[in-house]
Amino acid sequence: MAWGIGWGLLVVFIVMMLITYAIFQETRAQRHWRGLVAAGDLSAIRQILEAEVERWKTERMPKGVEASLWHGVQTVELLEVGADFARVSCSAEGRYALSDGQRREVSGALQEGMKLTVKLADMLLYDVPNLRLGRVQIDVYTTFREAAGGASQLCILSTLARRSEVEDLDWENTPADEIVARLGGRFRADAHGAPQSIEPLEIGAGQREPGG
Repeated sequence: MAWGIGWGLLVVFIVMMLITYAIFQETRAQRHWRGLVAAGDLSAIRQILEAEVERWKTERMPKGVEASLWHGVQTVELLEVGADFARVSCSAEGRYALSDGQRREVSGALQEGMKLTVKLADMLLYDVPNLRLGRVQIDVYTTFREAAGGASQLCILSTLARRSEVEDLDWENTPADEIVARLGGRFRADAHGAPQSIEPLEIGAGQREPGG
């Protein structure tokens, strides 16, 4: 009996040591990445962001998030990085639902793009491990059909979110269009509210990776 207890305690001790070692290694890795970020290593910043974007593409939809919104998150592409800056592009389409026996648009591409902009600004500024960006540019694209039958995606919304402008923002209870207006998002719409194509903002990181 005592022999069995002794082996059990040994197994528990080994497991605890392995857990402690894993935590130590994880802490050490995080300190390493934070050091690189603090030094302005653009390659490290890009790697951190690319890893996070890839995680979004493979992660299951979080509870409470609209399917169309999460699909938009999973279209994100990283365009540019700087010491405290990131620029991404993403896609948003109108949302449809069954009404009077027909599927009708219940939320246009511009409205969906504003929701997506707000979600990504929140995620990029606050949810990326080991990285504290000061500003993020989010360019939203949607599909335009051509008379000849082809289709292309053009930018309909371009927004620069600065951390200093959103630190006191109530992300959960402030409508997306109010947040985009507060951030000075660029967009155009016709008399019916349909989005028109625009040129994205030309902000830039101010510091680019070699060859970028």
